[in-house]
Amino acid sequence: MATILALSIAGAVLAAIVGTFWYSNITPMGRIHMRYLGFDKLSLEEQKRKVEEAKPLMWKLYVGQLLLSFVTAVAVVFIMMTSMQNGVSAQLSFGFVLMNWLCFMVPVVGSTILWSNCERGIAWKKFFSDISANLVTVLLIAYMTTLFV
Repeated sequence: MATILALSIAGAVLAAIVGTFWYSNITPMGRIHMRYLGFDKLSLEEQKRKVEEAKPLMWKLYVGQLLLSFVTAVAVVFIMMTSMQNGVSAQLSFGFVLMNWLCFMVPVVGSTILWSNCERGIAWKKFFSDISANLVTVLLIAYMTTLFV
């Protein structure tokens, strides 16, 4: 149980690192995300003002995201560890994680974007960006787990 907890904490941190890079302004996915948020329609002064307004709350957002990422990491670590400890190959265990991503994360992200007030021109880009970020995250957590089983 301690191993699952430790790997889940490490997985949450790994998810934060991936998310911070994925949605940064230097990546195409980050630019899609900013467009999704409507930043492309704001002047530079308005963008700076919004960023300054958000700064005092950023720690709360990061803590919330870390907790949500921890829940995801617990599931991935648990699936990988219990599968491999019961004789399932690492490849098949990755398959279990991929099926969970496909059956749970993809529909939730899709529903969120489908029912959001998002420009239809950006919706598909945002959808594929977000599910790809989730896929990269769960696969990295799964791989990290294989190193400790």
